[in-house]
Amino acid sequence: MTLLQEFGCADTSGVITPLDCSHKLHHDEGDLYSDPTHYRKLVGKLNFLTHTRPDIAFAVQHLSQFMQTPRVPHFQAAIRVLRYLHSQPTLGILLHRDSLFSLLAYCDADWASCSHTRRSVTGYVVFLGQTLISWKSKKQATVSLSSTEAEYRSMRRLVTELAWLSRLLHELTVDDVTPIPLKCDNQAAIYIAKNPVFHDWTKHIELECHFVRHKLMEGLISLAHVSTKQQLADLMTKPLTGVQHHSILGKLGVSRPLI
Repeated sequence: MTLLQEFGCADTSGVITPLDCSHKLHHDEGDLYSDPTHYRKLVGKLNFLTHTRPDIAFAVQHLSQFMQTPRVPHFQAAIRVLRYLHSQPTLGILLHRDSLFSLLAYCDADWASCSHTRRSVTGYVVFLGQTLISWKSKKQATVSLSSTEAEYRSMRRLVTELAWLSRLLHELTVDDVTPIPLKCDNQAAIYIAKNPVFHDWTKHIELECHFVRHKLMEGLISLAHVSTKQQLADLMTKPLTGVQHHSILGKLGVSRPLI
């Protein structure tokens, strides 16, 4: 509530999604915002919130792309995130009391979604038992030449996270968490990970291919295809409609308190 009051949104009407999926933000469209520091301060505080609010992770990642020269549409989009928080102030991650210590992960990518750089967005979510414990929405460092390459880069980032989580659980005397099911909605990326033969069009990502395949053969992960409709990492890669957004939130275990 303090954040809403600070930016004059305490009495505004709420919205059901953090970003408008029908409106695309661009680096060079709209008037320059009069106070860039004000915009950066707002996005910085929203970024802090993503540690407990995975539902705004993609929106904050997207707004962070305009920190250097924010424009009026960018600030209006940031205010929309506040309006969303105003309508959903108590959403949080449900921590289950069960004794399951198995890991489950989903990864996804939105290919060439940045209109300015044509770079893709990586997204993943990781569950411990039924509880969401890790998530990420991040623009990829390089341009991918295909959707398969974008998905594979997303897979590599997730496998790195899973390797760390596996070591952490082992140090906490939790064994037998491997192989960790990793679900991806791109059949070609799964085929590349399993296929020991490199083709000319995969040579430029050969290092990442070796890393994922090594972890697959090592037994850290097991790969499985998941349909796009059941891809929970979609929330981390693109703006969704209200129905899609809240449907995935329910499956992630992000909900209001029971009391």
